[in-house]
Amino acid sequence: MGVFTYETEFTSVIPPPRLYKAFVLDADNLIPKIAPQAVKSAEIVQGDGGVGTIKKIHLGEGSEFSYVKHQIDGLDKDNFVYNYSIIEGDAIGDKVEKISYEIKLVASPSGGSIIKSTSHYHCKGEVEIKEEHVKAGKERAAGLFKIIENHLLAHPEEYN
Repeated sequence: MGVFTYETEFTSVIPPPRLYKAFVLDADNLIPKIAPQAVKSAEIVQGDGGVGTIKKIHLGEGSEFSYVKHQIDGLDKDNFVYNYSIIEGDAIGDKVEKISYEIKLVASPSGGSIIKSTSHYHCKGEVEIKEEHVKAGKERAAGLFKIIENHLLAHPEEYN
C-alpha cells in the first residue's frame, strides 16, 4: 500500500475561532443549509460526535457521488485543528483504502485565517493518485470554505 501526501493552503478573512465553530463544530447543520448542492445531510452512525465518531455524509445533487463515511480522528478546539478520514463511500472508489485529512486554522496577520490542509491518500496495492483528482478535491474544498466564509460575512452574529 502506498501513501501519497498532498498539502494545500488558502486564506479566509474569518478569524480561526469563528471559522472552526462553523466549519468543524457545526458543519453537519450549516453546510446542508448553505451548500445543499454539496451536502444534502449528515448523520452520526456511531459515536457521540467526538473522536472516533463515524458520520455518513449524503452528498448533494451537484456531486457525482452519493455518500461518504467519515471518521473523526482528532479535534483540537484550542489550536483549531481537525483530523478526519474518509473511510467508505463511492467518492473513494476501489483504489483507495481511506483518505486522511488534517485541517489547521492559523491566525493570519490580517486578522483572518490561513487554512492549512494535508491529505494522505492510503492506496490499495501500487495505485497512484492522479494530480487532476487531487486538484479537483482541493478546488471543491476551497469552494466550500468560500461558501462558508460568504455566509459568515453575511451573518456576522453567527458563530461568535
